[in-house]
Amino acid sequence: MQSSNAARAAQTVTRVPGSGSEEMERVAEQTLTRYTFDGVPQRKGKGVAIVWFRNDLRILDNEVLFKAWASSEAVLPVYCVDPRLFGTTHYFGFPKTGALRAQFLIECLIDLKKSLMKRGLNLLIQHGKPEQILPSLAKAYSVHTVYAQKETCSEELNVERLVSKNLQKVILSSAEGVSTKSNSTNSARLELIWGCSMYHIDDLPFSCMSLPDVYTQFRKSVESKSVIRSCIKVPASLGPAPDVKDWECVPEISSLGLQQEKVSKGMAFVGGESAALSRVHEYFWKKDLLRTYKVTRNGMLGPDYSTKFSPWLASGSLSPRFIYHEVKRYEKQREANDSTYWVLFELIWRDYFKFLSIKQGNSLFHAGGPRKVKTNWSQDQALFDAWRDGHTGYPLIDANMKELMTTGFMSNRGRQIVCSFLVRDMGIDWRMGAEWFETCLLDYDPCSNYGNWTYGAGVGNDPREDRYFSIPKQAQNYDPDGEFVAYWLPQLRALPKEKRHFPGMSYIKPIVALKFGNTKPVSNRTTAPGNRRSATEEKWMSRKGNRFQ
Repeated sequence: MQSSNAARAAQTVTRVPGSGSEEMERVAEQTLTRYTFDGVPQRKGKGVAIVWFRNDLRILDNEVLFKAWASSEAVLPVYCVDPRLFGTTHYFGFPKTGALRAQFLIECLIDLKKSLMKRGLNLLIQHGKPEQILPSLAKAYSVHTVYAQKETCSEELNVERLVSKNLQKVILSSAEGVSTKSNSTNSARLELIWGCSMYHIDDLPFSCMSLPDVYTQFRKSVESKSVIRSCIKVPASLGPAPDVKDWECVPEISSLGLQQEKVSKGMAFVGGESAALSRVHEYFWKKDLLRTYKVTRNGMLGPDYSTKFSPWLASGSLSPRFIYHEVKRYEKQREANDSTYWVLFELIWRDYFKFLSIKQGNSLFHAGGPRKVKTNWSQDQALFDAWRDGHTGYPLIDANMKELMTTGFMSNRGRQIVCSFLVRDMGIDWRMGAEWFETCLLDYDPCSNYGNWTYGAGVGNDPREDRYFSIPKQAQNYDPDGEFVAYWLPQLRALPKEKRHFPGMSYIKPIVALKFGNTKPVSNRTTAPGNRRSATEEKWMSRKGNRFQ
């Protein structure tokens, strides 16, 4: 009986957030009401403006949406299903967007469309490249301005340049345009607005090109010299929309060239702003988990050891400023402690990687990283496949990789352990790991993903180079009873708890020896670069909280 209960538990799927659809909708509406203008704000704009939704799939605290509304008589919200997002990664040809993240995106678009319709608009879904679609729409609907969120990495910047260039070719009549300057051609234009970070880029005490190379210096500077802005409120009604004959449906996953994958165990995240706001409410207010976040954040199993906000932050379904103001509200109404501060500490890390991507440019994606470190990385396909598929012979690595493949999520602790193993113990090119994460992660964004991988591989801009994570030590500290590995590797559950991490002949033979650890070497392979001790590992981790989950 006990074993059958364990088997049933091993197949449990936990929705995140745990609320049902009706409760999510109710919480979202209550939250949005707090950020809605009292009365009817003045609208002095003319003509039609487009909101080009990118990684800002939300209503609350969306300056792009508000500026488009304020500058026009009618707003046309557009989302472009860009085929390049469903191509392959740059170096190793993995799928650029895996099925789980694609499904999450679809849910985000469904929720956004529904929210816009409640406010008198809709969402026009178009398949194709934004630099072709947006100028065509601008011409068809006499659009004077396309408003969009500013991005920071090269692929996104290139699309921005092409959109801007092609919009300049769309010439408006004087009645349609808003520009009356005699020395300017009256063409459609792209206006980019910063909105992806907690601290606004214009409020930093330095330029991005002068950004400190050490996070702590950055954090102390912004905390002492910068102020976080209030959330942007929205009017209750955003209409009218222009007369669009066919708004088109949100695409099904098959139309993106992918097959639907359902989460079979572990956490199943629900996409969309309603789910995001519901998760904040659940974690902060309903379950009161914010109070203990710093104590529990290094967990690995279950939905509640950490906030799990990162998938919604990455899609822009959740505003980092909103989280900040909710933390401050919690501190006023309930308690301010190390845990409430630590959520903000993690958000500052996220900001740091955003701003760092501007300073570092494409060096973030190069083998040598921002510091141009020369390392003879291996690209051994068999070793990489074993890591990717969770067949390394080390249960802590394998369990984390199976969770990633099954759910699109991995804990912060897990990400750093599997990164260290890939680059330090296996000696594999860190970019292979980074690109596989790009495929799989629900919360993928280039700044945080590649920023973290460059740090983990020792090629990032931070001068501290000890990145070795001892698997025995990590297992002992963060999964002492082997519950996490037993959940993802059920064949280990029958073993005594003390043997689950190093089960010997009861499990796969380890594919490589650990560089530093208390296990016997299984081979003489010494391809891993950068033999480093793990002595500073816990000191480093006590300072480093570079994911927000």
